[in-house]
Amino acid sequence: MVIEVRDNLKYTDTHEWIKIQGNTAIIGITDHAQSQLTDIVFVELPEIGKEIKKEDELCIVESVKSVTEIYAPISGKIVNVNKHLEETPETINESPYDKGWLVEIEIADESEIKDLLDAVSYKKMI
Repeated sequence: MVIEVRDNLKYTDTHEWIKIQGNTAIIGITDHAQSQLTDIVFVELPEIGKEIKKEDELCIVESVKSVTEIYAPISGKIVNVNKHLEETPETINESPYDKGWLVEIEIADESEIKDLLDAVSYKKMI
């Protein structure tokens, strides 16, 4: 099985991806993470407006195998959540980088971005 790692994203060693768009960032879990979890059956998303610190628990993803905490790759304020996942959490398995995104946050500290992995480093890690 080929695991997709996109060059235009940043990654964490806990298998979250982050797409920087100006002063906001979209966050999800990687293709590797969703394949390890297997069939995702439930997602508990945070409240819009919640302030989050880097490495805090961002949300919960539950699969047939386990319940997994997803961590914030950077600090910020939640400005949007993917409500679609409440009805169809399996979207994360089908499209982890596009339709299966989790949250969008307003970036609090841009200097935290430099601590994230690029695609090459993430590929080496997995």
